[in-house]
Amino acid sequence: MNILFVTISYSQDSHVSFYEDLLQEFVAHGHEVHVACASEKRDCAKTCRSHVRGIDVLRVRTGNLTGNVGIIEKGIATIGVDGRFKRAIARFFDGIVFDLIIYPTPPITLAGTVEYLKKKTGAATYLLLKDIFPQNAVDLGMISRSGVEGAVYRFFREKERRLYRVSDFIGCMSPANVSYLLEHNEGIDSSIVEVCPNCIKPKNYDALSAQASSMLKRRYGIPEEGTVFLYGGNLGKPQGIDFVLDCLKSCSSQKDAFFLIVGGGSEADRIHEFISENAISNAAIVGPLPKEEYELMVNLCDVGLVFLDYRFTIPNFPSRMLSYLQAGLPIIVCSDPCTDMGDIAEDNGFGWKCLSDDSRQFARIVAEATRANVGEMGMRGRRFLEENYDVRRGYEIVMAHFA
Repeated sequence: MNILFVTISYSQDSHVSFYEDLLQEFVAHGHEVHVACASEKRDCAKTCRSHVRGIDVLRVRTGNLTGNVGIIEKGIATIGVDGRFKRAIARFFDGIVFDLIIYPTPPITLAGTVEYLKKKTGAATYLLLKDIFPQNAVDLGMISRSGVEGAVYRFFREKERRLYRVSDFIGCMSPANVSYLLEHNEGIDSSIVEVCPNCIKPKNYDALSAQASSMLKRRYGIPEEGTVFLYGGNLGKPQGIDFVLDCLKSCSSQKDAFFLIVGGGSEADRIHEFISENAISNAAIVGPLPKEEYELMVNLCDVGLVFLDYRFTIPNFPSRMLSYLQAGLPIIVCSDPCTDMGDIAEDNGFGWKCLSDDSRQFARIVAEATRANVGEMGMRGRRFLEENYDVRRGYEIVMAHFA
């Protein structure tokens, strides 16, 4: 099959993106894979085409869509991305008849491109629903359904509906995502909606030597004894940072627990200042690390942490959970009442769940985790990852419609 994957973010040079693992599975099965992705204005790049690790990649010059971008600039770039993609694909992929178009959210503004290609080539279309926008922005108070902002909400809500209409199949991240989508979008045929979760190609980690482990612990200020709880990822509004700070304070007297926070984002400085001002001795924050160094550091940790803002009314599937399971760490999922990943972790014996408005409950779970057999729980999580979140499984789910 000729497959086109349309996305904003994709691999750069030696960095393999979240989606490339899945696309490489299609390549391994003999499919021709093409990618159309964004090359943002700040990179000063022209639209160009190249072959990267067996995949035909078209990088489309766009406005600035990610990172520290003003809301107006980002909004204009987001609205204009559909036209830029459509023109670039028509020019550079002219003559290619696609059999299948796969596209994740965000963004929802590429519906026009998908419609154009579907009409032109007759391709089947598969949406990987990773983000439910604009409702997530409403949940966090970034936009409103009423007033002046209501017009913005309705504009993007219609874009969202248009994307669903053009999709022959919709893969959601979890059972709760499937239920939410069908409940809040009348007219979607339930037979085209299924669970197609975030997935990776699991790696095996070599155990660190005692000397290497001790050296890394000294580098990051991790104590030699006790249970190390790791949060690795973005530190922004969706993570509900007020709750994270409450949790650190609630657990500050638990000397057999140490919290290591790794990442950057709009709230990173705030966490650093909180730890310093409150003299919290069992926590440390480290800025973003190169992937290889982060993966080494994960070996030093015992439990992975997931934080999601309590205000979310949409189910989420934090991708960082996969890196924890890959490394054999059990997880604590602190989330809104709608997200089902905590239930999945508890039901399958590889973690705990906690509502992200109850720091006392979090402290109780942390105390329980310091006494638990986290090694055995982590092994169960690794097996669950291999059975459910491996790219081979993602490939099988998509291709079952074309057998």
